[in-house]
Amino acid sequence: MIKDPDYTAIRIGTLRGDNKIPFDVFVRVAGKMILYCRRGDSFEGERLARLKAKKLKAMYIDKGDEIPYRQYLEENIDRAYNAAAGKSLLVRCEVIQGFQQAAAEEFMENPVEKFAYDHAKSSVQRFSDFIDKEKGALAAFLSIPNSDKSITHHGVNVAALSIAMAQAEGVKDPKIISLMALGALVHDTEHYYTGFDVGGNPSAYPKAALEVYKKHPLDGAHRLQGSKFLDQLVLKIITQHEEHLDGSGFPLGLLEKDIEPMVMIVATANAYDRLVGFEGQDPKTALKSMLIDKLGAYPLKQLQALQEVLKNNQVV
Repeated sequence: MIKDPDYTAIRIGTLRGDNKIPFDVFVRVAGKMILYCRRGDSFEGERLARLKAKKLKAMYIDKGDEIPYRQYLEENIDRAYNAAAGKSLLVRCEVIQGFQQAAAEEFMENPVEKFAYDHAKSSVQRFSDFIDKEKGALAAFLSIPNSDKSITHHGVNVAALSIAMAQAEGVKDPKIISLMALGALVHDTEHYYTGFDVGGNPSAYPKAALEVYKKHPLDGAHRLQGSKFLDQLVLKIITQHEEHLDGSGFPLGLLEKDIEPMVMIVATANAYDRLVGFEGQDPKTALKSMLIDKLGAYPLKQLQALQEVLKNNQVV
């Protein structure tokens, strides 16, 4: 993010929902700060869609507005997690999704900084509990279009799906589920650095692009190897999320016996959301493709769990 002594950069994902902002928001155009949104406005609907279309990494506030901004963040996320706050479930999920994306981006920008990891870790614990207890939350998250092919939007979807699938499979340990969700949230960290265009079907990628794509799990793990605080399950998810139980995956071509079972939950959710979010398939077609074409690549029980949670949440 560009630094300016008079302004503070803020993550776009934190400006979600229909709460009024108590500060002006600026964008940088040709080296100049241009007022984009005045205090008293909000960031839902068309304004949010336009921001996603522009693919901006950051916006800016005046240095003097840092305290009102932090208060806005706390109030916005607390209201989103509070069912009694009077907000629609979709608006609440948009706010939560934005905060999860922002936490993922913060970690990806600072992968060897413990504070960024701890922030993402604490935020995903609350997120996991929300998916578990809030009826309709999963469907609401998956209904938010990933119009800009964002890897952090994708990460939030994969985390949400993985949580629901783990619960459907009878996983009871909330710590394990939370760590799995964190790994799902940041599994594509290396794409953040390469700027790889994740859209489309990998089978259609040019040879050079396909080589870069197939290296991203291992390169991501290598990037994080100095992070002594990283939980092993999170690191395994980053490294193994493209592996298949029959050895046909990448980057190492592992077999089922060599893959952490919780990783395969994330891998299955990842493959499904890639079909929908990056390849443009509708949910029913994507699920059918998973059940028919991916049988053998992913465990049957996880494909069944995927089908169960999608049907129970009326996604398909």
